[in-house]
Amino acid sequence: MTTAHHPIAIIGAGLGGLTLARVLHIRGIQAAVFDLEADRHVRTQGGMLDIHEENGQLALHAAGLYEPFRTIIHEGGEAMRLLDHHANVVLQEPDDGTGGRPEVDRGRLRDLLLDSLPDGVIRWGAKAAGARPLGDGRHEVTFADGSTITTDLLVGADGAWSKIRPLVSAAHPAYTGISFVEFDLLDADTRHPDSADLIGGGFFIALDGTRGILAHREIDGSLHVCTALRTEEDHLDGIDFTDTPAAKSALLAHFTDWDARFQTLITEADGPLTPRRINALPVGHRWDRVPGVTLLGDAAHVMSPFAGEGANLAMLDGAELGQAIAGHPGDIENALAAYEAALFARSETSATESAASLELMFGPGALTRLAERFTDRPG
Repeated sequence: MTTAHHPIAIIGAGLGGLTLARVLHIRGIQAAVFDLEADRHVRTQGGMLDIHEENGQLALHAAGLYEPFRTIIHEGGEAMRLLDHHANVVLQEPDDGTGGRPEVDRGRLRDLLLDSLPDGVIRWGAKAAGARPLGDGRHEVTFADGSTITTDLLVGADGAWSKIRPLVSAAHPAYTGISFVEFDLLDADTRHPDSADLIGGGFFIALDGTRGILAHREIDGSLHVCTALRTEEDHLDGIDFTDTPAAKSALLAHFTDWDARFQTLITEADGPLTPRRINALPVGHRWDRVPGVTLLGDAAHVMSPFAGEGANLAMLDGAELGQAIAGHPGDIENALAAYEAALFARSETSATESAASLELMFGPGALTRLAERFTDRPG
């Protein structure tokens, strides 16, 4: 079997890897992106993201995609509601169009990035199984089908359980103490009007200090809901999620003292319930410079979602790495050193904030403290 060589190989076609490929492309630098999915349509990307001025929007400017991004914003999506477990409104903020964190559907944002790249840049159905150094900064990547590539610059953009990370770091994501169960209520205004009224037009949070319900109104009119429990790592293993009625009953048992409207969110969920443990790399995760390889996004700094920074940081990582490569022609090691110095500093700041937000939301006085944070934040 012939081994293809690619000067720059990006493993993972998520938002960070695609941003890197786009920034390189508009600067005349070719890169190949390898992704485990069979094609771009194999999985619903779904979910709403708030794209921040200080990182995600900067990345879109660097990628030359800020104006197209403005056309896919979910108008009204920055509205926010904070409730207690009796469904009393603690804080409510409208989306008046002046905020700096517009909401966008993740799938539409990914499509924007994919459509900005030439045909053939993405190699679909390429699931990385491992990688090894070849010397002089070159690496070989082996895929699940047994094929291999070699590359002069290997970028791990392959998420929390990265196959590239072991080349630079022995760290592994660890359980944070929070477990999610996610589900959707479809065509909410028509089929679930009371739930649609409860959630509102944007982001929704209800907390009691150890449990929470987080939700978003999606651009298709559905409600995406996550229940959150502070619980043991193996708790979800005791629920049979292949039996949706039984899974709903098990989940409801944690919310019997909550207002009936919250329980209705669970009982009326359309389709299966999806469990998800929240894992994170250690705050301050970094590595010594390893020739010819680096990481971005969750591969570099996966953290809990409670600072809302994951996608934003991944995109900024991709943009800054692309700019560093373009700005250091023929000097890839200095480019990577400059990129990683900035990466480590900003990811430690965001990971610290994320860990603190987790403790705030699932700790004593959660509602009061969170309301104060929202009230005090700029924009």
